[in-house]
Amino acid sequence: MDAPSTSSVLPLDILYCQVCTFPPEYCEFGSSVSKCKTWLEGAHPELYDKYWSEDALAKKIGTLSLEKEKKLEQEGKKKEAKAEAKASAAAKKLKESQVIIKRIERSKRKYVTSVFGLEAFHIDLKKAAKQLAQSLARGASVTLNPQGLEEIVIQGDVGDEVEEMLAKGVGVLKGVPEDNVVQVEEKK
Repeated sequence: MDAPSTSSVLPLDILYCQVCTFPPEYCEFGSSVSKCKTWLEGAHPELYDKYWSEDALAKKIGTLSLEKEKKLEQEGKKKEAKAEAKASAAAKKLKESQVIIKRIERSKRKYVTSVFGLEAFHIDLKKAAKQLAQSLARGASVTLNPQGLEEIVIQGDVGDEVEEMLAKGVGVLKGVPEDNVVQVEEKK
């Protein structure tokens, strides 16, 4: 007996929804069904007809009673409203978040610069510390502040340079609006 040839098996090409990232046949289980339907109708009308046409819906609903159908429709609306509320709350939190650049005096003319609040903008602190250390030619590390939260500590008084890098969105430091950056000075 001959073993089946593995070279004849091709990988599957699967289409994923651009809204919920599920395959189109599973969009109904996501939290944004109406947006998924709109996308599918515009991008792939043949699949829209297969999953959301009157005939396809009649086949799905044919076994459901009217009460169950209404209940499913209400649950879908609740899911969408909940997902939209969650997204707007996250956007509001991101808008209110601040990056604090603090100049801390160590001894007579020695300073360190502390950068706090980058994690709210989904920035990896270790990568950001490495990038800051390389571009500023200074030592930089991620440490815990007195509140128990992580911050980047950079040797020297480099607050203006860090603020400029955040404004330009250099490397890992992308996505921080200039209005959300605040410089503070802390004396010993």
